[in-house]
Amino acid sequence: MGLIKAKIGGLALDITTNSPVVTLSPENSPKVLPIWIGHYEAWAIGMELSGVKSKRPLTHDLLFSVIKSMGGEIERVCVVDLVEQTFYAKIIIKQGEKEIEVDARPSDSIALALKAGAPIFVEEVLFKLKEEGVSGIPDQESLRDRLRRMNPEDFGKYQL
Repeated sequence: MGLIKAKIGGLALDITTNSPVVTLSPENSPKVLPIWIGHYEAWAIGMELSGVKSKRPLTHDLLFSVIKSMGGEIERVCVVDLVEQTFYAKIIIKQGEKEIEVDARPSDSIALALKAGAPIFVEEVLFKLKEEGVSGIPDQESLRDRLRRMNPEDFGKYQL
């Protein structure tokens, strides 16, 4: 398998779990990868999506500033694995000729990618988890149905 360029499909509050969920989709596909995240991380992603600036730097703002001040740039972020219902991601930093790979949570990676204007990639197999019998991820049809039942005004306007 390989990495597929993805876009953020939305950010909402899953009323069944009372947890924020960010969805990623391949650029030219109806498939959806839901990633349940923390409230603080959802707030950071929501601020970046809406273009709202905080008065003081948030964690992803600070990390972006540190990387830039050290001569690096965010090349891309990649959601690469799911182990025991926990997603894993990598932040790929380019510093001169060197490429540095940093282990990270997908939520932090997504906020950082939005801040840096960097692309988001997802390991292709993650869009096929339910087909392969991995538990904890709703199948594509039930996920679509659940997302359809959410109020459109809630989707993409997550608030704490």
